[in-house]
Amino acid sequence: MQMILLKALKFSVAVCCSLLAATTSHAGLFEDDEARKAILDLRQKVETIGQELEHSRKSASDENASLGKSMLDLQGQIEQLKTELGTLRGSNETMMRELADIQRSQKDQVQLVGERLAKFEPVKVQIDGIEFLAEPVEKRDFEGALTVFRKGDFVSAQNLFVSFVGRYPTSKYVTSALFWLGNAQYASRDYKEAIINFKALISRDPDHLRTPEAILSVANCQLELKDTKGARKTLTDLLKAYPLSEAAVAAKERLPTLK
Repeated sequence: MQMILLKALKFSVAVCCSLLAATTSHAGLFEDDEARKAILDLRQKVETIGQELEHSRKSASDENASLGKSMLDLQGQIEQLKTELGTLRGSNETMMRELADIQRSQKDQVQLVGERLAKFEPVKVQIDGIEFLAEPVEKRDFEGALTVFRKGDFVSAQNLFVSFVGRYPTSKYVTSALFWLGNAQYASRDYKEAIINFKALISRDPDHLRTPEAILSVANCQLELKDTKGARKTLTDLLKAYPLSEAAVAAKERLPTLK
């Protein structure tokens, strides 16, 4: 813009100089006053043009300065926005990490609570042909006693099964617990106590899967106690009550040997 104004100024000055030269060469054609007046008019025009050009130059310079300042301000705003955007991105990443940590923590807490509740919620179990709901601690105690029995520690198994029956008298495990208690006592040669617990099982649940086997076990205890007559009656009752059971097959084979 400034280059254009300078070129215009140079052109105007050149024009004025040409006019002055032409006027001087023809000064003889005019009177002195008229020539002087013409020269003054031309000078006035030149000054006016120069002032206008100078004003235009200053205006252009001011506009350029204003435009430059605006550009600097805009650049500063852009840099500030970049800084703010970077800060926001950093904050967003921090918030995302914190949210992920919170979600993981909540998931762990939910899982932990679920595991704790699971320790108290009834669980479905199946034993000796029946299925029922049992408390976790109830299931744990029964299985613990049965594990001790299977290891061959019959004295400890007796204590555990006696404790179980006393602690959970209404449990559906009780019938099975009485069966294994009687077997532990039989293995320990405590035949009288074994008979008591086998008969308790028979009386408690005549339709239980273990009942025919418990009756056969009573007969075995009676034989160990030399009560042949009692054993014969027990085996006979077994054949009548449960003729299709496996225990009845064993009773049928054993009866002829008893005299």
